[in-house]
Amino acid sequence: MDNGSRIAISRGVPSFAAVNHDVITHFSRPCRSSILLAGLLACPGALLAAHSAEPTARIRLAAHAGEGAANVRLMYGDTVLLKSPTEGLWSIAMDWQDDWPSDWFHGSPGSIERTGDWTILRGRIQTPQGDWELSDAYRPFKGTIEGIRRFVWKGKEAARRCTLSVRFQAPGTGDNVVMPGILYHGNPSGARSGRVPVYTGKPGEEAFYEEHRFPMPYAGFEWQSEDHWWGAALHSLPCPTPFGHRADQWWSLGCRTLEGATELGLLSGPCASNGRRSVIKELQRGFEAYPDAWLEVPPNGILEKTFRLEAYPVETEGSGFETATRTCLDLFEPYSLYGLPEFRDIITSKYRFSQTRWRETANGGGGFCKYPDPDRRPFFVIGWCGQAAAPGYALQVLGDKVGAANVDEQVTRSLNTVAGAKFYDGGFHTWYDFKQDEWKNVEPLSQGQGMHNMANAIRVGRKRGLDTTAWEAFLRHACDVHADRILTADWFPPSTSEGFFIAPLCQGHELFGEARHLDAARKAGEVLAKRHLAMREPYWGGTLDASCEDKEGAYAALQGFLALYEATHEPRFLRWAEHALDVVLTYVVVWDMDLPAGRLRDHAFNTRGWTAVSVQNMHIDAYGVLMTPEVYRMGELLKRPELQQLALVMFRSCGQLIDPYGSQGEQPQHTNYVQGGDMSDPARFRGGYHETWTVFWITAHFLNAAAQLQEMGVPIWE
Repeated sequence: MDNGSRIAISRGVPSFAAVNHDVITHFSRPCRSSILLAGLLACPGALLAAHSAEPTARIRLAAHAGEGAANVRLMYGDTVLLKSPTEGLWSIAMDWQDDWPSDWFHGSPGSIERTGDWTILRGRIQTPQGDWELSDAYRPFKGTIEGIRRFVWKGKEAARRCTLSVRFQAPGTGDNVVMPGILYHGNPSGARSGRVPVYTGKPGEEAFYEEHRFPMPYAGFEWQSEDHWWGAALHSLPCPTPFGHRADQWWSLGCRTLEGATELGLLSGPCASNGRRSVIKELQRGFEAYPDAWLEVPPNGILEKTFRLEAYPVETEGSGFETATRTCLDLFEPYSLYGLPEFRDIITSKYRFSQTRWRETANGGGGFCKYPDPDRRPFFVIGWCGQAAAPGYALQVLGDKVGAANVDEQVTRSLNTVAGAKFYDGGFHTWYDFKQDEWKNVEPLSQGQGMHNMANAIRVGRKRGLDTTAWEAFLRHACDVHADRILTADWFPPSTSEGFFIAPLCQGHELFGEARHLDAARKAGEVLAKRHLAMREPYWGGTLDASCEDKEGAYAALQGFLALYEATHEPRFLRWAEHALDVVLTYVVVWDMDLPAGRLRDHAFNTRGWTAVSVQNMHIDAYGVLMTPEVYRMGELLKRPELQQLALVMFRSCGQLIDPYGSQGEQPQHTNYVQGGDMSDPARFRGGYHETWTVFWITAHFLNAAAQLQEMGVPIWE
């Protein structure tokens, strides 16, 4: 660390510098390179070998007492993948200057012991103000090495302006860092906006964020050494810090780049990003000050921090985060349905609310309004926030269950209106002003989503004997236009968003037998895979109000790759879908956060199953409910039943906060970020809820996903 680092000699405990403990852990699930996993421990001075008929991943924790070298190392064979800093296993700052911790002291353990599965290192750090007693306890845990670090302040007076840390270093540099919901290999696409976290991996660069900002609380890094790719991750058990100077102060998680190494770390409050210290992302436009996040620890004050370490070989560039993501699911097991609303209540509430947005037009048509005030904003909007075509499919499937009357009439009028969308050379317009009888706006992303809704409606409508003639003419024309556009030699989509065309083009091939529809879908999938699988350009651009890395871009790829696999059964498409799925999952909140007094706490709100929006708009929303059919289906295909259970949790958890009318706002505020509502007091952002932005997707996505799950045979009504 900088700002006056000092080495403090351990004292008061016997020194056994020559004693080592080696802990071998074999991960409990397949790595990306299909390595077998299991777990063992070694005794002092010895190394137990694992015997297996199959290749094994031998990740060894080497624990060493004494000074002058890294005290803890995670090793793969003889390769060190993670190690504690050479200046000492423990680092504590005793002052705060220039908006950052300063006056750092370091220490190394003076003793080592074994008890049960645990290896325990103990030591002491001397400072002019007094001594700290420290211990680390390590054991194998769910494919990781779990550590519990204990800090005890033995000074006669309170330790003021101090900062505690957990630090481990990987022997590589660069921007190949994943911090779920925050940073994806530097956020190269969002960087140009100036509104998102950015990380280039240059020496001295720092990136630390509040733990409650992480849907999955880990910081992962992958790097190349000769012809091998390696990965490592620091997982945290998130918690507020006792004795915090700030109200609601939490540990921060992140990384910094050193000369020849990348350090993954935890700090007891300080945050940094984009070359600035003591800042957090509070608003859509960017970062604001977050000063004085130090501790004031009283005499005999005790703090503990639980973390987990893992290190592993990486099969291909851009896939290192997948291991850490699956580990995070194993660690938190976010599969309980306890305390979550029932499917039936959610779906019937959403249907009831959908009818409040229905409007008839002067020419005999009808549709579902995007906004709650159609007299002022009289728009039916296809795709994205409006989802005007979605009920035309969903209500055909769900109508009997929700007690809907005149379903066929409403569906037909709605989809006939959509089918009348005005085409231009590159597709069709997506906004219909039903008072002016005028089509406008060009949104390719929304076109793909609307085409997917229409294809599902045609498929079900044919079975039900509805007149789908106008719908089919519209969809065939749209598929032809976009297939021809994609099959041109110079087609290059601006972002991942055009992945939303893949599924409807596959459906167009199935419905109409047009080979070029599937050819175009295949080309689009191949282009997206080439651009995004290595994560040099992470999935991005799936929203219309931000141009950055986001879950909706990752979902566009997941939906498209999965549709290609279902249409062709080519294994490569399933592997690509798996990669996109793992990115999608990094946006899914896997833990229930402690929340301060506020609108969310009023409802005993559970955060697990909700999804963070993007690296720019850092609230959570219910959009993840739309992804649940794909998450469930991937669980079936990959034989991972936990994904099927996670899909159920996501749907039901997103049904929280529905009011008696069936309405629900878009923006629960789980972290120190606000995008709407009362923005006057940043100290009260976390735990708030902006409930007045109620665009129609918040209703339509529930109905759309429920219809798909019902068609898949998922027992959502039981």
